[in-house]
Amino acid sequence: MTNTRLSLPPPSPVVFVGAGPGAAEHLTLGALQALQAAEVVIHDRLVGDEVLALIPAGVERLDVGKEGFGPSTAQAAINAALVAQALAGRRVVRLKGGDPGIFGRLDEEIEALQAAGLAFRILPGVTTASAAAAALGQSLTKRGRNGSLRIVTGHDMEGFAEQDWRGLARAGEVAAVYMGKKSARFIQGRLIMHGALPDTPVTVVESVSRPDQRILAATLATLPATVARAAGPALLLYGLAPREAALSLPLLNEARR
Repeated sequence: MTNTRLSLPPPSPVVFVGAGPGAAEHLTLGALQALQAAEVVIHDRLVGDEVLALIPAGVERLDVGKEGFGPSTAQAAINAALVAQALAGRRVVRLKGGDPGIFGRLDEEIEALQAAGLAFRILPGVTTASAAAAALGQSLTKRGRNGSLRIVTGHDMEGFAEQDWRGLARAGEVAAVYMGKKSARFIQGRLIMHGALPDTPVTVVESVSRPDQRILAATLATLPATVARAAGPALLLYGLAPREAALSLPLLNEARR
């Protein structure tokens, strides 16, 4: 008698999916297809309810949310859940708010999968900065204003994050500041100290693309007080004002001439 061994198929690749900032209309077709094919979805706290509602009934959901300076699921626990679910032979979707590759700890989770010999693929999503700028009626880059765009974080593992403040303080610079609510006064102080004008526009976009979205126009001088009015998650768009307010801002008018 010949002994035969049944070879099990390799685990399906873990699919990292960008959920966009909140609204289902920002979800890509590929992301929707991945959700429909999933057996388990491991998702962040900031994934929008509209997107979560698209997950088919019967698909297991694991909430591994993180909150800056608040309750969070340890990254090691998230890594372990990804590996365990994939090794169990399940079709795993790792659903991240915005785009997985922008302040999403994507590399740490990929490295955990690779260490376990597991495959992955990435479906990018609409990042919050793009949706926030669209809500303002503005572009993130504009000829004659800014030839570059900075995407920065307000805090990192060490606390408030240091940036190229001198470069950011130049007239016409534009930056999207993620996780900047707690560090608003720190950002204000660093920029003014390096020469930024107090009337430089900064727009706070709260709950980007969600039903409770709010656009709070500010300047660098009023930034901390404006941020204090935002109860939900918020993105800071430094150097941009809502289109209807932009004509009254001297810094933007000067840039046009």
